[in-house]
Amino acid sequence: MFSKTSEPTSAPSVPRPSAPGTNSARSVLGADLRITGEVSSAGSVEVLGEIDGNITANGLIIGNEGKVKGTVTAHTVEVKGKLDGKVSCESFTLRASSDVRADVTTTSLIIESGAGIEGRFLKPKA
Repeated sequence: MFSKTSEPTSAPSVPRPSAPGTNSARSVLGADLRITGEVSSAGSVEVLGEIDGNITANGLIIGNEGKVKGTVTAHTVEVKGKLDGKVSCESFTLRASSDVRADVTTTSLIIESGAGIEGRFLKPKA
C-alpha cells in the first residue's frame, strides 16, 4: 500500500502563518531577557523577563517573575508578576501573585484573592 521513493512526489509543505491569538502565535520573552523600548506583536506575548517600554499585542501574559513598566495595549492581559504603567484592554485578569500599579481601562475584570493593586479601573466609553 505504501512505498518509499527516492524523490519526493510533491514540494515540501511550507508552514502557514497562524492566526493571531492562537498558541502557535505566542512569543515568549525569556527570564534572562531585558528589553528597553517598544514591543509589538500580532499574536500573544508572554513576558518572563523585564520590559521597560510600551507593548502592543493581541494578548499579554506577564509570568510570575515577569516585570513590565510602560503602556500596554492588548485585547487580553493576564498578570502573574509585576506591572507598572497604563493598560488599555478588553479583558484584564489579575492572578493572586500579581503586583499591579496601573491605571486600567477595560470592559472585563477578574481579580483573584491576594492580588496587589494600586491604581484606577475605568470602563471605556461606549
